[in-house]
Amino acid sequence: MTALELVGIGHGYGVGDRRVEVLHDISLRVEPGELVALAGPSGSGKSTLCHLAAGIESPDRGSATLDGRPTAATADWSLVAVVPQQHGLLAGLTVEDNIALPAHRAGVDPGEAFARLTAALDLTAFARRSVLETSLGEQQRVAIARALILAPRLAVLDEPTGHQDDDHVNQVIGTLADAARAGSAVLVATHDQRVWEVAHRVIRLEDGRMLD
Repeated sequence: MTALELVGIGHGYGVGDRRVEVLHDISLRVEPGELVALAGPSGSGKSTLCHLAAGIESPDRGSATLDGRPTAATADWSLVAVVPQQHGLLAGLTVEDNIALPAHRAGVDPGEAFARLTAALDLTAFARRSVLETSLGEQQRVAIARALILAPRLAVLDEPTGHQDDDHVNQVIGTLADAARAGSAVLVATHDQRVWEVAHRVIRLEDGRMLD
C-alpha cells in the first residue's frame, strides 16, 4: 500500500482580491522505505506542501492521504510525524522528555530507540538539560529525534539541516536515510544539495507547480 498519496493538490491563502494561490495541481506518491526531497526556491510552496502532507492543514482542492485516510485526520505520531521549521518543542521539558513524549503518550518504552537516536544525532551528553539551554541546531536535532522515536509510517521534515554545521548535517542525513531503510516514508523540504544526493527522488517546485 502507498504510504503517502497527494492527488490534485491546490491550496492558497486569503480571500477575494487578496487571495494568493500557493500550490497548483500537485500529485505525488511517497512509498514506504523511500526518502523524497522537495527542492525549489523560497516561496515555491515547499513548506505549504509539507503542512498538507503531514495533515497540519487540509488542502483546498485534491486530497492528502496515508493509506487512503486523510492525513489531517491522523493524530498518531506512529503514523505521521513532523518536524516544522519552528520545531515545536515544549519549553518546560528536558531534551530527553521532548524526544520521548510521543512514546510516553503511546504507552511505549522509548528505551532502545531513544538511545539509538540520541547517539546518532549527538544528543546523549545533554539529554537531561532543559531544551531552553540548548542551541538552535541542537533543538532541531531534538525535534528530529522526537519525530522518529516511534518509527512513523510517514515523517515530514521542513529544512531539517538548516541550523546544522557540516558534521551534524551528515548525522541528520544519515539518520533520515536510516529511517527510510527501516521502512518509513520520508518527505523532506530542503535547499541542501547534500540531502538531494542521498534522496531516492528529488521533486522540484517552482511557483507552486511541479517541474517535469
